[in-house]
Amino acid sequence: MFGQSKAFSGFSVDDLDRARQFYGDTLGLSVEDTGDAEMRMLTIKLGSGANVFVYPKDNHTPASFTILNFPVDDIEAAVDELAKRGVSFEQYPDFEHDAKGIVRTPRGGPAIAWFTDPAGNVLSVLQE
Repeated sequence: MFGQSKAFSGFSVDDLDRARQFYGDTLGLSVEDTGDAEMRMLTIKLGSGANVFVYPKDNHTPASFTILNFPVDDIEAAVDELAKRGVSFEQYPDFEHDAKGIVRTPRGGPAIAWFTDPAGNVLSVLQE
């Protein structure tokens, strides 16, 4: 039924201007203002061709799960570059992190590092 649908995801933030700066300048994604005068929104264009819809919400509560995963060829380089751009990495108690905040699972899963956007939503960078 939806196999050919160009589905998209969306999430809320508490400050569209900070979100635009973070996703556009810090992460280097293409971000467009969308919506109208009554309801300004953002569309983030991902490298996969997918779009993500970002909308303001006065009583925003950050997602407690990972809303976007960014696969990379070299997680060390990606983490170093993000850190230079002011990104801090999360350290969750159930995982063993290295000094940079990267988790490497002994079972062969991806190396992953989590961080948050200015609204507190969880994102990750990972290397398969």
